[in-house]
Amino acid sequence: MKAYKFRLYPSKKQEQTLFQTFKSCRFVYNQLLEKLNKQEKINRGEIQHNILSLKKQFPELNRVYSKTLQYECYRLFNNLRGLSQLKKNDKKVGRLRFKGEDWFKTINYNQSGFKLNQTGKRYSKLHLSKIGDIDIRCHRITGGKIKQVTIKKTTGKWYAIIITDEVYKKVGGKRQIGIDLGIINFIADNKGNKIKSPLFLKKRLNKIKKAYQNLSKKKRGSNNRYKAKQRLGVLFEKVENQRNDFLNKVSTNLVSDNKIICIEKLGIKQMMSKKRNRFWNRRNFADVSWGKFISMLKFKAESAGTKIIEVNPRNTSKICSNCGKLQNMPLSQRTYFCDCGLELDRDVNSAKNILAQGLGFVKNETESSSMKQEAITST
Repeated sequence: MKAYKFRLYPSKKQEQTLFQTFKSCRFVYNQLLEKLNKQEKINRGEIQHNILSLKKQFPELNRVYSKTLQYECYRLFNNLRGLSQLKKNDKKVGRLRFKGEDWFKTINYNQSGFKLNQTGKRYSKLHLSKIGDIDIRCHRITGGKIKQVTIKKTTGKWYAIIITDEVYKKVGGKRQIGIDLGIINFIADNKGNKIKSPLFLKKRLNKIKKAYQNLSKKKRGSNNRYKAKQRLGVLFEKVENQRNDFLNKVSTNLVSDNKIICIEKLGIKQMMSKKRNRFWNRRNFADVSWGKFISMLKFKAESAGTKIIEVNPRNTSKICSNCGKLQNMPLSQRTYFCDCGLELDRDVNSAKNILAQGLGFVKNETESSSMKQEAITST
């Protein structure tokens, strides 16, 4: 599956219809959740059939495309599966919550009820059943057959996320690389190349603080408070868009150039929860988004046939990549000095050690697999 995200430009009348559809879908979701909570033994068929009773009881639901309402049953049980998985992983979780107005920002057209007419001009048309033809900005041509359309509302903007059955495929490189992730340098590799962390949130922090102060002065429920909230949302959306763009470009370049990528297996959640890490440091951990970057890297590497090897980060910054000597390296010391004559940036030294560990893992894995093959053959 491949997803395309395009900007939507609905008219005022279409926007009102979309808001009403959001309201109806949220109402159905909450009603189904209430029905679920009353059941002693969960019966999905009975819960989904309850949508017909709701449509008879509340005729305004007939203005919404039927498959869109049915999708809310799928969303409910998908959330329930996620909750069960967290419990299996020994996480402390509660019950599913009813959705408030601010927590419901997507509706789905699954399998049918949509048609995309790509004209190749500045604006194309996306037809949604019970809503009409909406202007859509298709900045590229979609491939494959469209399977699903998700309409998403952000701060003052509408988007259509189009899921197709096109196979996502990237072409990988032939090199091997070890990379060290950090806050000052987002990436440092074993060849000495470094990419500085942009820290987009930190750059806009003063504007965000002022927007929060402005919001706190506004009366609750007033139109001015709504406008102040919108301005704050625009700032956060800008940070998210910049970060996603940066992470996508870096991960794509790494996969395109390399066949083997060795990275650290970071315990990000533990790093965020450590009391010794000050608030501003934990904020920087969140700002660099290592978790999202690693997820992007793995997804693209899988399609390109590139191998991702995660190694234990313990002492990778303290071991000399030349002679293997272990020494203490406080964070303030940015250059690694060794008695063997090595003088190197600490992040580059760490990347060299990460690559060596990763390639050693590949070598051991290859040797063990060949020994198993010999044993099978001899038997």
